[in-house]
Amino acid sequence: MREFKRTDRVADQLQKELAVLIQREIKDPRLGMVTISGVTVSRDLGYADIYITLLGENDLARIEENLGVLARARGFLRSQIARRIKLRHVPELRFHYDESIVRGEKLSSLIDEAVASDRHRHGEDDEENGGGEHH
Repeated sequence: MREFKRTDRVADQLQKELAVLIQREIKDPRLGMVTISGVTVSRDLGYADIYITLLGENDLARIEENLGVLARARGFLRSQIARRIKLRHVPELRFHYDESIVRGEKLSSLIDEAVASDRHRHGEDDEENGGGEHH
């Protein structure tokens, strides 16, 4: 059971360090407002899958461009992490776009629309019934 706790701890540390490093150290003008939404680390600590979102961006070309910038910065980021986190082996970094956030936002707005439309319909029904039911 200890193994899983260790990978979770490493994932948390990586998420914190990468958030700072990406924001402060990568000087590529193509890089947007990257947020790290999650990190998972393989049990042997060989790989870290880093899930990112881009503030206000859902254009596929921009997402690909940002993933490319991060992929090219992998070596630099790993060397920086090696200085900040005491690990025998710093995991290989693999960046992915986190689509679950975008799907969540779409679902949320659909739910808001449905609720508003439902309220609107019920509001009309109440008026037709004279404001409430009396038996």
